Amino acid sequence: MPTNEEQIRTLIESWADAVHTGDLGGVLVDHTDDIVMFDVPPPYAGVCGIDAYRETWPGFFEWQRQGASFEIESLHITAGEDIAFAYALLRCGTPQEFADNPENRLRLTLGLCKENGRWVVTHEHHSFPHTDPGAGDEPAEAARG
Repeated sequence: MPTNEEQIRTLIESWADAVHTGDLGGVLVDHTDDIVMFDVPPPYAGVCGIDAYRETWPGFFEWQRQGASFEIESLHITAGEDIAFAYALLRCGTPQEFADNPENRLRLTLGLCKENGRWVVTHEHHSFPHTDPGAGDEPAEAARG
């Protein structure tokens, strides 16, 4: 039987593949009904519940059909017996965005729990670093310091 880490890696990689191909059913399948997601676009308070989560994806899929990519670059998982978290860096953007800022990566953090012997995502957080264009790679907060 695969380890918890292996099961979670498979879940996350399958989710990312579903996002990349625009497969809404595949995106939703391993999420709880009460999922909480904080995303890059508004609403800044996040979305709560699988129905609200579902509604966030069609616009992203449309953007992706215009040439944007969504690819896991690195993935780290810490898992106990029934609670886990994972964080990843993803290449997420258009060719022009990568030309303008080749090092920019989407940051992903997931909270997971095991329900009925199966890992599911309970929390999802996406963000891009906010940088001050005049400060190089340094976050805007650090540049002010």
